[in-house]
Amino acid sequence: MLADTPSVAQLSQVITQVTGPAFLLGAVAAFISVLITRMNRIVDRSQALNAIKHDDTTRAGLKSDIPRLKRRAVLLNKAIYFSTLSAIVTCLLVIVAFVTAYLNFRHEYGVAALFVLALVLFTVSLVNLARESRIALHEYDHFSSS
Repeated sequence: MLADTPSVAQLSQVITQVTGPAFLLGAVAAFISVLITRMNRIVDRSQALNAIKHDDTTRAGLKSDIPRLKRRAVLLNKAIYFSTLSAIVTCLLVIVAFVTAYLNFRHEYGVAALFVLALVLFTVSLVNLARESRIALHEYDHFSSS
């Protein structure tokens, strides 16, 4: 057993220090939910367009939207990937903070580096969402589904 286990005050300080990352983790989880919802809508739309028969002349033009939907899906997939990485790094940050406090190691630089990495990954995810949103809004459907 370790001779110098952290005191309640030290653990309380670590808990206080990981409050920011905990909020980031909650925000990332909510963000991933939004991304997955958007992805599901794209998948549903793609399936509906792929179900249109080639001989359906009134609706066949809608199939021209499939490449755009594929580009959007790729961007959302990247956004989900980077958001998930951000969440993983944030979890590692909290784990490192507690383990290093328990072992009485200095953790400030490591935790700061992990926090910056988590924010960079989250930012990359937001950029991918912005790119996907731009495609969704600027390259709108030219055909009606009715």
